[in-house]
Amino acid sequence: MRMMLLSVHVVAASLGIVTGFVALYAAKGARLHRRSGRLFVYTMVTMAILGAAIAGVWQMSPATNIPVGLLTAYLVITALTAVLPRDAVSRSLDVGLMLVPAGVSVFMLTFGVEVLNGGGRPGMRAFPFFMFGTIALLASAGDLRMIRTGVLTGAPRIARHLWRMSLALLIASLSFSVQLPKYLPKSLRIPSLLAVPLLAVFVTMLYWLWRVRFRRSVRGLVVPTRRGALATEAA
Repeated sequence: MRMMLLSVHVVAASLGIVTGFVALYAAKGARLHRRSGRLFVYTMVTMAILGAAIAGVWQMSPATNIPVGLLTAYLVITALTAVLPRDAVSRSLDVGLMLVPAGVSVFMLTFGVEVLNGGGRPGMRAFPFFMFGTIALLASAGDLRMIRTGVLTGAPRIARHLWRMSLALLIASLSFSVQLPKYLPKSLRIPSLLAVPLLAVFVTMLYWLWRVRFRRSVRGLVVPTRRGALATEAA
């Protein structure tokens, strides 16, 4: 049972990474981008929730894998809802989803302090807890700001979608880069080579955020309209 679930987890993670990179570099909002993006969401949610469940049942680093799995699933779900049409239940959904990163941030930051004070397993590092705790805190703060100010439109809406999708892909790529060396011969365990996917996602994410948030330019980005047609937004 465990091996079967792990196999599904690995397959979902592999598909998530592939479809994530396709969506990252495809024309934004075009058919390829939308299809690969939705498949990315489905596979990432499957991978993240299944990974958290495996970690909890079989005690595979549950202190990190469970909250990070929940955070990853939250990121891709809220990235998708950011570009979907809004309706009467959207605000309630936003409030409910906000509780996920809020809880993750409290747990991760608290546990990070405990590790610094000598708690946790021997050799456990505090940095991952602070890193993911900070990400979750920033995400929940963004949710709260959106809920208080109302529906996001234009550049802020696109930026919310981009950074959440990219960050989820970055987390998946990080896990891949950490786990892959275990199955490679020593001659192929080249840190700089394994870091290429991480660097590619991070640099691309920064480019889109700079363009959308700071330049306030969405020129040339193709986005779906409420009727399902395609339209190009201008800056």
